[in-house]
Amino acid sequence: MKIAVVGVTGLVGGIILKVLEENNLTNSTLLPVASAKSVGKEIIFNGSKQKVIAIEEAVQACPDIAIFSAGSNVSLQYAPLFAEKGTYVIDNSSAWRMYDHIPLIVPEINASQLTSTDKIIANPNCSTIQLVMALYPLHKAFQLKRLIVSTYQSVTGTGMKALHQLECERQHLACEKAYPYPIDMNIIPHGGTFEDNGYTTEETKLINETRKILSDNSIEITSTVVRVPVKGGHSESVNAEFEHYFTLTEVYQLLEEIPGLSIIDKPSENKYPMPLYAEGKNEVFVGRIRRDFSREKCLNLWIVADNLRKGAATNAVQIARYLMDKKWVK
Repeated sequence: MKIAVVGVTGLVGGIILKVLEENNLTNSTLLPVASAKSVGKEIIFNGSKQKVIAIEEAVQACPDIAIFSAGSNVSLQYAPLFAEKGTYVIDNSSAWRMYDHIPLIVPEINASQLTSTDKIIANPNCSTIQLVMALYPLHKAFQLKRLIVSTYQSVTGTGMKALHQLECERQHLACEKAYPYPIDMNIIPHGGTFEDNGYTTEETKLINETRKILSDNSIEITSTVVRVPVKGGHSESVNAEFEHYFTLTEVYQLLEEIPGLSIIDKPSENKYPMPLYAEGKNEVFVGRIRRDFSREKCLNLWIVADNLRKGAATNAVQIARYLMDKKWVK
């Protein structure tokens, strides 16, 4: 089997290689793909050096699976070309997520929606993935009515340039800026670009993608995205209102049943999810689970995950593994 990783030299691309190794997919032929300026460079996969190739070469190689993490423009241009060759494309960008005919997949939730004819599959936004992992079982049981979500997103969600800015600022060095303001010793209530309604594109993604994955456009959702001076790991403060009554015992039981989700919630011992703990892990972590006493049928949650792992690379590789398990690729 041949697997292409498009954007292999980027932050997410490097993690995809690690997750492929961890999932024992090292016997596959890897096609490492990056932009023209990176062609010929070497990457390490399964202990061996491999040279980066151009995306046009990868298309002609007709891989079984192509995992994209190279931005929307690249995905819009090249994903259809791979699909025409029979390749399953798993795309990490926002390019295809909101097309009605393109499945938006978190395997633990809605992998069953996939069919063998779905050649382009969208990976949700990192903050959306961890949100729906926790909300899906609660929505099924109690019917979500309204969500208020505030995210505290690390700089790696913006990319290598933002990570470099944070590191330079911490060393008091001059560097090119990814953000309009310093990020070290600061927080910036701005993710993506601002739209006419005052929301940002990152906030709109969270709203629209959550409704699509949960298959319910009636859920009222408002969100605020905040960038924080953390290298990796996104956190979310979530207030969820339901149509039906619930007990906290029921909430815990439902969350414990979801594979890939872990509860860390022992306030008396100061135990709760944090980006520092989530770093390098594939799970989504939930804590600070408590009623909102200001409103009936409302719940507060604190959700944390490594945005480069479950928020991107791990979810994409899980989709690839699902395709293999269905024997659509061999």
